[in-house]
Amino acid sequence: MEAQEDVPDQQDRERQEPPAVRSRARTPLIIAAAAAMGIVGGLAAGYTVQADRPPTPLPALAQENLAYPAKPLPEGKEPEPLSAKDDHRVRTDGDLRKLVLSRPAGARASDPEWLKDGWADLASYALDFESEGHMFEQLAAQDFRRLAGAAWEQDANRLVTVRLAQFGAGPVAGAAEHAEGQHSYMPEDEDGAGNNGDALKGSGNGRYYVYKARREAGYLPSYRARALVQRGDIVADISIFDTRPISKKDIRVLAERQLERL
Repeated sequence: MEAQEDVPDQQDRERQEPPAVRSRARTPLIIAAAAAMGIVGGLAAGYTVQADRPPTPLPALAQENLAYPAKPLPEGKEPEPLSAKDDHRVRTDGDLRKLVLSRPAGARASDPEWLKDGWADLASYALDFESEGHMFEQLAAQDFRRLAGAAWEQDANRLVTVRLAQFGAGPVAGAAEHAEGQHSYMPEDEDGAGNNGDALKGSGNGRYYVYKARREAGYLPSYRARALVQRGDIVADISIFDTRPISKKDIRVLAERQLERL
């Protein structure tokens, strides 16, 4: 009788035979170990090369011979502080509403939604532009600080709005950037006035614009004029809306009066 070979059962084979598939976790570990060895070798080689090089002197300061007094100036020798007339920060750090152009005699005060007790926030100002989301982000990046304004109705169908947007005094010249950005699109027909406007004398970068009439069937024609002028950290944004033509003189006089108050 022939001896029968011992045939291991299924459970014995599973215990004895090694698994056919290697765990996925081992491959990343090997790759990580090789990468680490490469980094260490590269650092060692780089350190050796750098150590053999002569030291490189640092470049000279852009502004040489800076000097500071060893002690404060004696009493009576300090420079006098700027007067309120010469220090623009004294004028603009107070109640900004006091610098807003006054409502002319005979005009009726308006109460727009964007104005609350003479103040407006960033979101309300951004809503006045075509792309309010983009404008909100841009004003915030320009360090928008606060806005004071006024609005009044005059001569039945005429509405005047005045906004003073103040920006921070940080490294970003927010007021100048905002004014330049507004001037840049005013020559466009769709969003702007459709012309280059006129320079406001004595203002630096101030300009005033009279828009082309907007006409729509069933409605009276819409006219608008706008002035933009920057003074320090403040941008004055003045608009006139009417159903009758607006003269350049009307918007120019308002801009000049506002500039005097700044």
